[in-house]
Amino acid sequence: MKRSVHVAAVAVVLAIGAAAYLGSRPQDAPQSTFVLLDGSSRTTSDLRGKVMLVNFWATSCVTCVAEMPKLVATHEQFKDRGYQTVAVAMSYDPPSYVVNFAQTRKLPFQVAIDNTGAVAKAWGEVTLTPTTYLVNKRGEIVKRYVGEPDFKELHRLIEQLLADS
Repeated sequence: MKRSVHVAAVAVVLAIGAAAYLGSRPQDAPQSTFVLLDGSSRTTSDLRGKVMLVNFWATSCVTCVAEMPKLVATHEQFKDRGYQTVAVAMSYDPPSYVVNFAQTRKLPFQVAIDNTGAVAKAWGEVTLTPTTYLVNKRGEIVKRYVGEPDFKELHRLIEQLLADS
């Protein structure tokens, strides 16, 4: 009896370990088209080969507005090394508000409007803002933040991803 309990316990531990290992593997970023404020578009495929931060936000989101200067600083710090930021405004955000926000704050990165909600849906039914994804050069999501990221941790992770070939 003791042996069978011991064997069962080992099997459970191994199963949990395997699930944790498999669950920790990065998943591919969804194929999405980002419609930018200037009317042009970018796809996740266009950005492959770069480390990419995709931030879902809204002008009515207090945390989003508060974190935006940190996203700008992060973009400025890493942009010359193959880092790209795409800020995706949620479908409920009036486009005129998004344009005004981006212009008055001189956002230095790409800003997209997800007017149909298709991008948020493709990225995992995003409904809470801010939600931010960090994508490696191979197009795999390596980190998801709901709420404001820990920017020290984010910067360390960006450094690691930029160093990867």
